[in-house]
Amino acid sequence: MTKALMFQGTGSDVGKTVLVAGLCRLASNRGINVMPFKPQNMSNNAAVADDGGEIGRGQWLQALAARVPPSIHMNPVLLKPQSEIGSQVVVHGQSRGHAKAREYKSMKPQLMKAVIESYRTLETNCDLVLVEGAGSPAEINLRAGDIANMGFAREADVPVVLIGDIDRGGVIASIVGTHSILPDDDRDMIKAYMINKFRGDVTLFDDGIEAIKSFTNWPCLGVVPWLSAVGKLPPEDSVALDHLIQSDTGALKIAIPKLPRIANFDDFDPLVAEENVNLRYIQSGEPLPEDTNIVILPGSKSTISDLEYLKREGWQDALEAHVKRGGQIIGVCGGYQMLGRKIYDPSRVESELDEIDGFGLLDVETEMAPQKITENVKAETNVFNASVNGYEIHIGRTSGADCERAFSTINGKRDGAINPNGQVMGTYLHGLFTSDPFREKLLLLHGIASSGTNYEKLVDDALNELADELDRLIDFDHLLRIASGIA
Repeated sequence: MTKALMFQGTGSDVGKTVLVAGLCRLASNRGINVMPFKPQNMSNNAAVADDGGEIGRGQWLQALAARVPPSIHMNPVLLKPQSEIGSQVVVHGQSRGHAKAREYKSMKPQLMKAVIESYRTLETNCDLVLVEGAGSPAEINLRAGDIANMGFAREADVPVVLIGDIDRGGVIASIVGTHSILPDDDRDMIKAYMINKFRGDVTLFDDGIEAIKSFTNWPCLGVVPWLSAVGKLPPEDSVALDHLIQSDTGALKIAIPKLPRIANFDDFDPLVAEENVNLRYIQSGEPLPEDTNIVILPGSKSTISDLEYLKREGWQDALEAHVKRGGQIIGVCGGYQMLGRKIYDPSRVESELDEIDGFGLLDVETEMAPQKITENVKAETNVFNASVNGYEIHIGRTSGADCERAFSTINGKRDGAINPNGQVMGTYLHGLFTSDPFREKLLLLHGIASSGTNYEKLVDDALNELADELDRLIDFDHLLRIASGIA
């Protein structure tokens, strides 16, 4: 019988994603055929699974950690926020339209069927399933129809380990409070807990462990400190960008506007890993530094809305001034669409606008279309003759005079556009900067030497480092006994 264990948090951003990734690698290193699973994810950072369709980048990373091909069944329900009250609903990798919160609630019974179907599919193809919850099971106002936490755990009969984040403070209260607020049947699913993001001498929390035990009788599987390996792994949630430590070092200065609906921002992690690059996310109200060498317009889950945001923030003038100073602009996916003259949306796929003016820095136009392209691709960039293993994930088709100077060739077809003097370019190709040769040649164009980072190896080494640390810090054998139902 396949073993399974679910990790739920006392709140969002407690570190569930990277802990599950580390445990997937630890299990794999021990020769266990392990697979990750997240019933419901909310993220605009998406990947293309090997069996077609979208999953959260977190589950893509966990699959990489487990050394298995990423599958749509690892994240059967993906919510991609497009506004403060509504999201695109992706089921088994394919869009099922858009729903506001109240509408989504009525969809949950059918979505639970999809979730269980995917879980059973994984269960029959591995020895261990490590499940990641979403948010917190203590949000009892969301318990009815829940598919993300206890609703799934109860339906699939999967035991739970609770994760508390000590860095944000109040971890004892959050764990004990979760115990107190849950109904008996949900509380009984929790078999143990872990403490994450500890700073300093771990033994100073011994009394805290005793206090938690006195209230809950739950055993502690371990106290995990801040681990340097985590910083080398791509974050899943854009909230991480708010806490990104900006560096004043690095000769090549790259600026990226932090869009309200920024998507697939892990595209730029390989640039952050370069010692000679100073990459900054520009927040609302912050001017574009005049010494910027490259501006990258990132992907967006709501291109038209984010284009309006950039215009309100004064980016039209800022980009034009940047070009006049000799600066370079690269648009990726939605950012590429924004650089054109027009974006048309006759089917109202993204907004209530039929059309909107773009920045006009590329002689192209885009028409939004309901059908989304989601595909893993191999491309050759025409800019530096570099090979890229990347992916496309977008709606909209772009055409125009500057497309004659294609950015890349994907499966024999031209992709993207470059303006006549080569300063402004756009592409639908995600994963571009992961290509070490492309990144090296981009830096050399600006007279900067690459640090020679093999980015894919850097991530793989970080996963092994994380797994080794977790093997030392937590009682993994106890964890496996819980997953087997014998502890």
